[in-house]
Amino acid sequence: MAAYALGEDCPFCRIVRRELAAAIVHEDEETLALLDLHPATRGHTLVLPKRHVEDIFSMPEELGVELMATAVKVARTLNERLGLVGLNLVQANGAPAGQTIFHFHLHLVPRYDGDSVVLRFGHGSKAAEMGELQRLAALLRGEAPRA
Repeated sequence: MAAYALGEDCPFCRIVRRELAAAIVHEDEETLALLDLHPATRGHTLVLPKRHVEDIFSMPEELGVELMATAVKVARTLNERLGLVGLNLVQANGAPAGQTIFHFHLHLVPRYDGDSVVLRFGHGSKAAEMGELQRLAALLRGEAPRA
């Protein structure tokens, strides 16, 4: 799927402009939270910026702060009103990572006993070598040459 440019046919931009229907659970000046049309579980909510931002790499930091504040508010509401036993925050950037709508959005996936959601991030794999982790951390801090 191609990325959407501002003002084109991005479905989330169309929801913000009220051209497409959505079940909105929170809205403020910068953010919108709506129920996912294809929920993994009851209450599966998307938090997104009202302005078109393709991914986290193009996200202004101050907008990222606003999005996370909205995510915290909505997560607390989901927990209080739906009786969750857990919650996953899931976010993808780029097609190889699973992004299918190229407007940044954060999934809040309520978890319930016995739900069918499965997330895997390499748990159960061999632990990384600490020396390699320390070298990578130094690189990311800007203290080592680029690999």
